[in-house]
Amino acid sequence: MSFYETIFIVRQDMAPSQVDALSEKYTAVLKDSGGSVKKIEYCGLRTLAYPIKKNNKGHFVLMNVDASPEALKEVERQMYLSDDVIRYLSIRVDAHDAGPSALLKSSRNSNIREISTPDYRKSKPTEAKVAPKPTEAPAAE
Repeated sequence: MSFYETIFIVRQDMAPSQVDALSEKYTAVLKDSGGSVKKIEYCGLRTLAYPIKKNNKGHFVLMNVDASPEALKEVERQMYLSDDVIRYLSIRVDAHDAGPSALLKSSRNSNIREISTPDYRKSKPTEAKVAPKPTEAPAAE
């Protein structure tokens, strides 16, 4: 068995309860194939960097999986066939983190980050100081 982190993005018009049902469906597929899911994190509805299949937002779900490569391929195949999943990605990791993921941490601390980041666009530009032109001295005769 190998450790994997799988993240998938679900369409913005789905309810969080429907997203949970979808993650339970993928968990059942993994368990039927002999794998297990250690942790499921629902990271909420987030704005995408660019529109994907006419969606500007998406529900992010992260799953820590302990399964064989064949079981993971089956889950990815079902994600590919689903119209509700707009993107998915699975990576192999050496070990799972016990704490919350970086994605979940960033969604919790998003207000703190915005407050502490200065907005340079609102400040007025400083005027450049120009050295005065030297005055011409009268020519000596």
